[in-house]
Amino acid sequence: MTPLHDRIRRDLEREILAGVRAPGSRIPVEHELMATYACSRMTVSKALAGLAADGFIERRKRAGSFVARPRVHSMVLDIPDLKVEVQGRGQAYAFRLEARAVRAADPADAVATEMARSGALLQLSGTHLADGAPLAIEDRLIALIAVPDAEGADFTATSPGAWLLDNIAWTEAESRIAAVAADGATARRLGVATGTACLAIDRRTWRSGEPITYVRQLFVGAAYDLSARFGPAAR
Repeated sequence: MTPLHDRIRRDLEREILAGVRAPGSRIPVEHELMATYACSRMTVSKALAGLAADGFIERRKRAGSFVARPRVHSMVLDIPDLKVEVQGRGQAYAFRLEARAVRAADPADAVATEMARSGALLQLSGTHLADGAPLAIEDRLIALIAVPDAEGADFTATSPGAWLLDNIAWTEAESRIAAVAADGATARRLGVATGTACLAIDRRTWRSGEPITYVRQLFVGAAYDLSARFGPAAR
C-alpha cells in the first residue's frame, strides 16, 4: 500500500507536470492539505519536503510553498517521447504491447535487484511503430515500490515511456548507446534480416537516488538517428 505522504506528493507532481499548477503558483498551505487528505501535519510536511528535494517546489519561510521554475520541465524533456518524435516527422505512431508480467528480481541480476529492493518489478516488452512498421523494440523494468500506479496502467493506450514522463519525474538518468547487429530474436521482432545494424540505448532513471526504471531499446539503424544539444549547466 502506498504511504499517504507519497500519494500526496505524487498527486501534486501530476498537477505540476500537467500544467494545472504553473511555475510560481502557490501550493495549498499545510492546513488545507491536512483537511483534503484527512492527515497529520507531519504527513503533509514529509510530502512537501520530498517535492522540494526533487526540485518541484520552493519552500519559503512565512510565505508558503511555490511551484519551482523551470527545473521541473527540463527534468522531463531531457528524455525523448518517441510518439512526439515520430509524429514530428509526419508519421503515424503506435505502441504494441507484447508481454507484461509482475515478477521478483533475479538475485543474479544486479540491476534488477537494486531496482526491486523489497518490492516487485513490472516487466514490459513491446514495439514502437512508425507508419505501421517497427521502429524500435523495448524491454523495460519498472520498480513498483517507487511507481505502484504502473501496475494498473493501460500500456496498450500509452507507451510505458510516455506514461512515466507524464506521471513520475526523475532527477538522475544514465544512458548507454551502442551500435549492434540484430540477432535472430531481435531481427524477427523488428522485421529485418539477421545482422542488420541497430542502435541500442540502455537507460536507467532515478528519483533522489530511488530507482524508477530500466529500459533497453533497439532501433532499426537506418530509420533512426540520435542527436543531442549541450550547453552550460544551469546554476
